[in-house]
Amino acid sequence: MSLRALPTIAIPVILYNALVVFAGDGSAAGFLQVPLFTMRMIKGAEWVFSRGDLIILITMGCLFVELIKSTYTSAASLFDHGLSMLVFIVCIVEFLVVDSAATSVFFFIMTGALIDVVAGFTIGIRVARRDLTIGAGS
Repeated sequence: MSLRALPTIAIPVILYNALVVFAGDGSAAGFLQVPLFTMRMIKGAEWVFSRGDLIILITMGCLFVELIKSTYTSAASLFDHGLSMLVFIVCIVEFLVVDSAATSVFFFIMTGALIDVVAGFTIGIRVARRDLTIGAGS
């Protein structure tokens, strides 16, 4: 099994859980709102980039990688789709059951996992259909 068969969308889920566990007794929402840096804009407004924003940014990057991986048709990609479905199921159960997962940041991670599952199967079927069409003309 190659590393390509492992869903990268699991990285933000693991990162979120690790950060919230090591945050201590404070609320997850408060921990995620801690600013990492603040940038002053030209007109004087301030843009605050928080820990939660970083996790969402990592989620979007991992989702992009997953969308690229879904264009491959192999046994590893089928295994990846199955594991992506498992990651989504873990996310939805955690979101509904665990108090520290009831945040907007985790909701966006879960939405990324859902998009990964739906897009993975949709793009995978589309690519497989195209491969069959190309092979039929030979």
